[in-house]
Order: sequence, then structure tokens, then C-alpha cells
Amino acid sequence: MRGRLFTSESVSSGHPDKLCDQISDAILDECIKLDPNARVAVEAFVKGMEDKSLIVLGGEVTVDGEVPDYEKIARDVCINVGYNSHEIGMDARSSEVCEMKVAITTQSPDISDGVNIGGAGDQGMMFGYACTESESFPGLIGTFMPLPTILSQQLTRRLQEVREKGILPWIRPDGKSQVTIEYDESGTARRASTVVLANQHKDLIEEKGSIEEEREYIQSELIKHVVNYVIPDELIDSETKIIVNGTGRFVDPGGPYADAGLTGRKIIVDTYGGSAPHGGGAFSGKDPTKVDRSAAYMTRWVAKHVVASGLADKCTIQVAYAIGRDEPVSITVNTHSTGIISDKEIESRISNVFDFTPQKIIENLGLRNPIYLVTASGGHFGRDPSSKGHFSWERIIPEKMEMLRRE
Repeated sequence: MRGRLFTSESVSSGHPDKLCDQISDAILDECIKLDPNARVAVEAFVKGMEDKSLIVLGGEVTVDGEVPDYEKIARDVCINVGYNSHEIGMDARSSEVCEMKVAITTQSPDISDGVNIGGAGDQGMMFGYACTESESFPGLIGTFMPLPTILSQQLTRRLQEVREKGILPWIRPDGKSQVTIEYDESGTARRASTVVLANQHKDLIEEKGSIEEEREYIQSELIKHVVNYVIPDELIDSETKIIVNGTGRFVDPGGPYADAGLTGRKIIVDTYGGSAPHGGGAFSGKDPTKVDRSAAYMTRWVAKHVVASGLADKCTIQVAYAIGRDEPVSITVNTHSTGIISDKEIESRISNVFDFTPQKIIENLGLRNPIYLVTASGGHFGRDPSSKGHFSWERIIPEKMEMLRRE
């Protein structure tokens, strides 16, 4: 009998929504470089049209000193992602074919007053999650992520890699992935039921001779260099469905021409692929005083420690704040009946080991640094923490695990 199926998706760096997330986070990084205490909440919108493209920036920025060149930052992001031709979907190099509108003011003084004394920049609830289901696969050890989520994210990161390295030079920036995993009755991953890839590509009909030959070539190359590179061999069997460009073709133009983009529309892609709740707040373009972002990183960090310490196989943590107040109004743990001690006991232990005030979250995770652009595509969680301070919420601290075990 077929087991339980669960699906997660991801989108590549050239997807219009992800392009906007990267613009917003690039602006945030530049503001933090100028002023580590900068207050930033910036959204971006992109749309390609017949004769030109449009980028709109809006939001609030308060920075000590001269504000950065927002237009240059946005254009540079688009160019670096690969949008340097109107035929592909957008040419961000020139104002003649890519118009820019900027509507950015300073932060409200009422909000600023509450943040200045260490309070949260807004009310709301945030969730963090970790689980052990990815720990059975050598290339995924230490990620503590839902399997379909981490695999779909790795597929889109690989799509970007094969394009940037010239492995598949006909690949264009816009792409998506989706992974369906089949689980047995105990919740253990058995196999990949379906793997879906959709990626914009150059027209290869003249080179390959026909639509059918083009389709076969693109499918075989994407399976070889992307699917087989990412999906563990033990998850693929004779019944696994691999669907590449399900409509048949995905030729130019794509990206902002094919679909408008907006900051913050891929919050499930950014987090746990639907395996865990989401508070609703997006991350990109927000400085760390916004608990939508910093507390989501914090709850992931804590949940990962709970699971890594062996206290549970799954852990969901919810935290909630009131605007201007430093202490959370609630912290709730759910180990989904996998905990070796009660959820209430784990709540007590994490409250003793971790400080959830916004100021301490920012300090302990090093969030007043320009580390955000890299988070804006490929997922915010399950990533490899680097020596440059990126993804600090993914680091496991042995002392904290030991404190959780003995508290």
C-alpha cells in the first residue's frame, strides 16, 4: 500500500518573487554596512512589459549618515541574477528599458521609541521547527529539516549553480522545484514519489532539430546534472516520477516578463515547506529589530538544539511579542509526541537556557551584520553556517545542548 505523501516546493534566485526578496535584502545589507543600527523595512516590486520593465521600491529606512543608492543596488542585484536582456525577461542595465520608482521614507517615531528601549518592532507570533528525518542521509546530516523541504531547496540552488558555472549554459534565471516524499506508517521517509523541475531555457530547436529532441535533451541534462546530483540514490526507484518542464517548454521570456514579482510572497518556500506553521510575517528587507525575522531565526535555533540534544525527534516552537515590549508574551513547545520529557518541561528548560528578548537575540545571533542577501534565495533554514556569520541560527552549540539535557 502507498504510504503518506507530503510535498514541498522551492523557487530559484531568478524567480520574480525571489528577485524582489534579494533586492530588499541587498538594500538592508548596504544600510547595515553604513549603520549597524539602521532601521529598514523595504519592499520591491518587478514587472516586465513589451517595451520596458519596471522596478518599484517602497518602505522605511532610518540610517545614520547618507542613505545608499537604492537604484544602483536594485539594478546590480537583477544583473547579478542574470537579468541583463529584455529577451530573457528584464534588462536592468539601463533606465531606457528598465524604469525605477523609489518611495522610501523614515521609520515612524512611535515605533522607533519602542524599539530604542529594546522592545519588539511589532507584535505577532513566529514559529521555529526542527526534525530528524533528514539525518539518515549523509549529505543532509546536521540540517534537521523536513526532507521534501531541504531537497526542493537544494534543487533550486543547484539550478543556479549549473547556470552560473556554465555546466548548462542554456539555463535561464527563472526556475522552480518540487519534491514529494512517501513516508511509511512510522513517519520514516521511504522514497521520492515525484520530483518536479521547471526552468526557463534558451530556444534550442534549431540546434537540436525539433521540439521533441529539444525536450528530450533538456530533460536528460536536468535529470543528470540537477536531480541525480541532489536526490539521494536510495530515494529514487523505478516508480519515481520525474517531471521536467511539465508544459513542454519554458523558453524566453520568463522572469518578471512572465510573472510580476513582490517581496515576501514566498514565506513557505523560505521556511519549512508547509511541514510547520508560519506566523505570516515575511523576512526579506527587514532589519533584526523586526521580530518577524529575528524571532523566527531564534525559534529555529532553539528548536534545532532541542532536537540535536536528543530531547525530541520533532520540535515546533511558537513565540509571540507585543510591540515595544522586550519579553515575549508566550513561548510554546510542541514535540508532536516525540519528546522524551514533557513539552512543558522543555518549555521551562529553553526559557532557562535561551534569552528571547529582541536585544539578546540580535546579540547572540550576530544579526547587526550584512548577512542577509545570501538568505534571500534557497531557503533561510537548513543552510551551512559559514565563518562570515551567515546562518548563525543554524550553528549548534554543544554547551547549550548539554544545558538543555541537564536543566
